[in-house]
Amino acid sequence: MATESRISGGGAVRAQTEAALAAGSRGLARLSLLVLGAVPVVVVPVFGSFFAGATTAWLLDGYYPAVFLALIAAVGAGLALAGAFVRPTAARTRGQLNRWYGTRLQAVYTSRPPLEADARGHWWTGYSYHRSQNVARLAQLLHWAARDAATRREMLWVVVSPLLVTALGLVVLGGLGGGAAFLVVALRGYGPAGSSGAATVLLSTLLGVGMLALGTLLAPYAVRAYAEVARRVLDKDGRASHAQLTRRVAELTETRADAVGDQAAELRRIERDLHDGAQARLVAIGMTLGTIEHLMETDPVAARELLSEARQSSARALQELRDLVRGIHPPVLAERGLGDAVRALALDCALPTEVCVSLPDRPAAPVEATAYFSICELLANAAKHSGAEQVWVDILYRAGRLRVTVTDDGVGVADPTRGTGLRGIERRLGTFDGVLAIDSTSGGPTTITLELPCELSSPRTFTSFEKV
Repeated sequence: MATESRISGGGAVRAQTEAALAAGSRGLARLSLLVLGAVPVVVVPVFGSFFAGATTAWLLDGYYPAVFLALIAAVGAGLALAGAFVRPTAARTRGQLNRWYGTRLQAVYTSRPPLEADARGHWWTGYSYHRSQNVARLAQLLHWAARDAATRREMLWVVVSPLLVTALGLVVLGGLGGGAAFLVVALRGYGPAGSSGAATVLLSTLLGVGMLALGTLLAPYAVRAYAEVARRVLDKDGRASHAQLTRRVAELTETRADAVGDQAAELRRIERDLHDGAQARLVAIGMTLGTIEHLMETDPVAARELLSEARQSSARALQELRDLVRGIHPPVLAERGLGDAVRALALDCALPTEVCVSLPDRPAAPVEATAYFSICELLANAAKHSGAEQVWVDILYRAGRLRVTVTDDGVGVADPTRGTGLRGIERRLGTFDGVLAIDSTSGGPTTITLELPCELSSPRTFTSFEKV
């Protein structure tokens, strides 16, 4: 019985040893593939950068800015060649993780909007205007790569991957190289101190075998560490840090408080306008009609005069109610949409206003109202403070975002900290995760851009250009 137990125990140890060696061999093979894949990612950009810099310096030999231009050429060539490895390196890593560990990392890229020529002949990239189509295409590519989350992770991985492979490879290869060195010393019969004793040879052999085994056993863990880092870098559903979640919660809490506060202030304004305006006039009309009722038989002339006053008061009350409704949600905005509402607004603006609208269809009513009242505030600011002679309003919908640009040729220096109008617009946009960008240098012009993420109701296209 004891003999059978020893035999079974020895078989289990042998099986575990064989499994560990097999795993180590697979780890070494996979680590070798990682090293071979990382070599071109480093060598090609470095060589290309050196070649471009050297060639530029040779061509411009004797010119003063040769060194500076060579440095620019080297950096540009290196970045361009490194950029060519971004997508292939990430795709190869995803494939390796899927084959080795069954880990599937999905790559979801945002779509690039097509280039479009507007009514002025400029090319719209989805983010900015350019006169040249080639410049627009390059600007769109760079801007898209900088904003696309999956592409940013892949660019980060191109930098992290060679460094990670180098660090992990040095750990494993250090063990294998040290073990091989001790075995060479043992086979040649020389000890560390130059002696040739049997004890030294045995010690060198044991150290060599131990370090080789250690390097082999570390290889699978090194590859798994590589896979874990790759998953954290490339995984689109990677876990957000506690600080990011805390900051996002704080932003949502602030925007919700702003929305609730603005709504309460708007209700108080409506109540005050109704109480002080239309309600007071309607009460006065009721009292006047009571007086008319008593004067109809005794003094018809005075009764007719009071009727005329009551009619005028009712007309004024009706106008006040219309003005109040227009301040809540303008009828033209509800009936005709944002483009026509802004044109009607431009007709009443004190400055000549040019309006360009390119909307496939209507955004949601809250988004339309936010954009409308923000434009109203910006036009009022331009008329009061800018000293401008012309205002341009561009309303566009591209890449899932409503973009409004208001430009004037005034003196510039628009500052949100110097008043409440721009800060109010920021708070209004923050409710929808919108952004406000201000470009206003001293001497002008001033360009204020609003962006609101939203969806439209249908794919019908409506584009117009009009000067008001």
